[in-house]
Amino acid sequence: MSNRLPIIGIIVAILLVLLYSSIYVVNARQQAIVMRFGQIVDVKSEPGIYFKMPFSMFDADTVQFVDDRILRFDLDDIRVQVSGGKFYEVDAFVAYRIKDPRVFRQAVSGSIPLAEQRLKTRLDAALRRVYGVRGFEAALSEERASMMRDVRDQLRADANSLGLEIEDVRIRRTDLTAEVSQQTYDRMKAERLAEAERLRARGREAAQRIRARADREVVETVAEAQKEGEILRGEGDATRSATFANAYQRDPEFFEFYRSLNAYGASINNADTTMVLSPESDFFRYFRNPSGKTDGTPPAAPAKPAAPTANPAPAPQRPTTGASQ
Repeated sequence: MSNRLPIIGIIVAILLVLLYSSIYVVNARQQAIVMRFGQIVDVKSEPGIYFKMPFSMFDADTVQFVDDRILRFDLDDIRVQVSGGKFYEVDAFVAYRIKDPRVFRQAVSGSIPLAEQRLKTRLDAALRRVYGVRGFEAALSEERASMMRDVRDQLRADANSLGLEIEDVRIRRTDLTAEVSQQTYDRMKAERLAEAERLRARGREAAQRIRARADREVVETVAEAQKEGEILRGEGDATRSATFANAYQRDPEFFEFYRSLNAYGASINNADTTMVLSPESDFFRYFRNPSGKTDGTPPAAPAKPAAPTANPAPAPQRPTTGASQ
């Protein structure tokens, strides 16, 4: 019995090795490609425990695991030319998954880096075609979503030939190159300066209209005030002339006396005034006789004053109480 134990142990070990090499596990994130002597014999996409022929070291059955998740790769700093002839830098990425492991194995030997390298070349060409028929502003407008769908549709045929399925294509950045950025800045600066000049011109025009309207209102107001002033002045002059005429008719002798006193005051008010008159002249009759009589006879009645006019000759002011006394 003791001699059989090593033999049993060896048999058990061989069975365990055969069992271990015949079992493989596929988890939820993977797909398994089973190959026998280099030929694909089966593909397992559902998670679980599966069996295969042992002795994979002799290429009897080998298993290659590939990812079943959505994968992503980025493409940065792609220099594209838009329809206007200018160049821009674009960053994009592609989300994809391995749809057909058989085709994926046959096309790129199941190598994700090799598959992504081929997709990057095709993505670069698709971006150039999409941007080449549009302007730069399209990537910044609502047309951006349409551009990404166009790139995705152009990539799908090439992706299917690699056993891949394109889930989405996104443009992360569309930026100006250094020379285009400076040109765009200069153009925007010129446009803003022109707009500022237009606003200033409109402001100056509005200011001139306001000043012209204000000047017109000032002229109209002053003219209206002068008109009213002239009317009131004429009415005042007429009232003054009527008052003096009425006073003259009531007491002609006093009125003559009052006018003479005003004439005396006006003539001798200035110290530099020189008068060359005869003392016997009628101008000094009130100096010789307070009554104004020159030969003892009553003075002749003065002529009736003319009717008052709007602007009569200078007339004496209305006598004050002290003057009448």
